[in-house]
Amino acid sequence: MEKAKVYFIPAATPENVLRLYRLLGPLPSEKLAVKIHSGEEGNQNFLKPEFWKPVIDEAGGTVVECNTAYPGERNSTPKHKALIRRRGWDTVFPFDLMDAEGPDMVLPVDGGLILKENFVGKNLANYDSLLVLSHFKGHPAGGYGGALKQLSIGIASTAGKCLIHSAGYTDDQNVVWSHMAGDRFLECMADAAKSVVDYFGGRAIYINVMKNLSVDCDCCDVAEDPCMEDIGVLASLDPIAVDQACMDKIYASGDPGRDHFLERVHSRHGEHTLEAAAALGFGTREYELITLEENE
Repeated sequence: MEKAKVYFIPAATPENVLRLYRLLGPLPSEKLAVKIHSGEEGNQNFLKPEFWKPVIDEAGGTVVECNTAYPGERNSTPKHKALIRRRGWDTVFPFDLMDAEGPDMVLPVDGGLILKENFVGKNLANYDSLLVLSHFKGHPAGGYGGALKQLSIGIASTAGKCLIHSAGYTDDQNVVWSHMAGDRFLECMADAAKSVVDYFGGRAIYINVMKNLSVDCDCCDVAEDPCMEDIGVLASLDPIAVDQACMDKIYASGDPGRDHFLERVHSRHGEHTLEAAAALGFGTREYELITLEENE
């Protein structure tokens, strides 16, 4: 597989997100899904609607999210819709909670390491192109969260999230947290991500923003404050490459908080998701980094 191209601008601003979208886009807006993270109640680090507004205004399409599987304000449709309203997501953008109503859409996982099927919000069927806007940061279970997380547990329905976390053991959110699957969970994230990439057939752009670099995810209601300074914005047509490039930026950083961030990644074997995804062949860890300066 040829090296993927990953573009980087060393300033994490809305304007640079838009600039990289223009470089790789446009995507057709009529049936475009724009995947964001709505942010758990209490979380201080998630990227708010105002940050994403320039790129979403230009791209068009519909902002999409799905319900969670863990206790909180996003694990049922009524609570999640109320949070979306409080945060202003559905007043700033057209918004679709894709699994607000069942039944789920079932995507096949062709050649999956563990999963044979992935359960996603049924409204995914309304879209034929995808813009994945990821806040790159740590994650309490996956080690880190970026494009692959957004593609997998981000687009999975509640039942799908349970299957991924439990390596196919259960789709019940009441028991899933007793059956966490370690490395098999990471392999299931790769499986689920592949099913979504295959569904969109290359009609996707992935933008990772390395800002508010906490070891905790935006899904945490009580999250650590960022431990590193902002690094910038990266974008690619390859979700594996853009996540790998972000991890390499962490490794190359001289920031005093780098080791704390890496401890979170290593303690959860987070890079195994990249290994598993590359083994599935829907992208590559090999990339050419193209750096664009602010004044270009």
